[in-house]
Amino acid sequence: MATLFKNIKELIQVRTTPISFVSGDEMNILPTIKNAFLIVEDGLIANFGEMKECPIDDFTNVIDATGKMILPTWCDSHTHLVYAGNREGEFADRISGLSYEEIAENGGGIINSAKKLQQTSEDELYKQSEVRLKEVIQLGTGAIEIKSGYGLTAEAELKMLRVIKKLKENYPIEIKATFLGAHAIPLEYKENKTGYIDLLVNNIIPKVAQEKLAEYIDVFCETGYFSATDTKKILEAGKKHGLTPKIHVNQFTAIDGIQVGIQFNALSVDHLEVMRDIDIESLKKTNTMPVALPGCSYFLNIPYTPARKMIDAGLPIALASDFNPGSSPSGNMNFVIATACIKMKMTPQEAINASTINGAYAMGLETKTGTITKGKLANLILTKPINSYAFIPYSFGSNQIEKVYLKGIGIDG
Repeated sequence: MATLFKNIKELIQVRTTPISFVSGDEMNILPTIKNAFLIVEDGLIANFGEMKECPIDDFTNVIDATGKMILPTWCDSHTHLVYAGNREGEFADRISGLSYEEIAENGGGIINSAKKLQQTSEDELYKQSEVRLKEVIQLGTGAIEIKSGYGLTAEAELKMLRVIKKLKENYPIEIKATFLGAHAIPLEYKENKTGYIDLLVNNIIPKVAQEKLAEYIDVFCETGYFSATDTKKILEAGKKHGLTPKIHVNQFTAIDGIQVGIQFNALSVDHLEVMRDIDIESLKKTNTMPVALPGCSYFLNIPYTPARKMIDAGLPIALASDFNPGSSPSGNMNFVIATACIKMKMTPQEAINASTINGAYAMGLETKTGTITKGKLANLILTKPINSYAFIPYSFGSNQIEKVYLKGIGIDG
């Protein structure tokens, strides 16, 4: 069964030669074809080009995209989409003057979410999570990474990962699972961090690997949470069990977490709101993807990742939503892209590259999605009639998406 999209005003992120990611000056290059066609067959991109070269075959479906654009769906490489309840009370506390750290010290933050999740059944957790997943798909996300980390016990962490697995089985979106047991220190281990790390290393990580519930392992490497030394021990255990590192680093302080990530060949290092020159230098000539989370900076009113400085230094950057109940309660990648342009001085071309091919790389999906390339998944955004792709971040409060297609099938709201 073949579908033809014809009269596409502009086909965006066209790559005839497969690439893993783009860096530095190349991030500002976004190849497109104007007045284009695209053919989808068996869920894959089969052909594309200028309308004057469009085949005249009979197609099962023909979609006239006059005045509209097509681009790959967003690749959101950092989320905590599976969680229980919400934390709007802490939102009010921050407005009243409490910091993120003060809220955490008072029993809020990640510990608050963990308590709620531990008390929530697996079925209820799935129901809450699938509502969020459906929402982000409609907002253009076609590949997503989801972390555990709000369980903080063996039973609750495995429950989260089983929910992620069930979402992966039931929805056509590409989903990657990450084990983030080292997200915070549970209250019962407050005076015994070493004991909790031992639990992670000797008990929970082997169970995660045995049940094949995750592909990646993550650590919140931050002052007051897990040190660089702690991170090394946890990543070593993860790699021993076949889990690839992806770590939270440099959100509030720089404690050499980036260097640890590079040492362990981390697929990505995420947050990066606080970046020293030595951190930027360390990332050069590596295969580790820096990931910025502007939604978190916006919501917590903390500094933004210095994307301009990093790109000008020749680095790549991916953008992700950090969708979670405490510091970024939105999975809207359109807003993420707009915020990156407005607050981080990224060009629309850079922001789209960061949210498609570079985001795909940060999930190990660069051979399957993230560009308009023959043989890749037909995960597509069909826009409403717009003047240019820059209108997507420009109109930051409006949804410019008419339809989302996953594996060539239109997704209904």
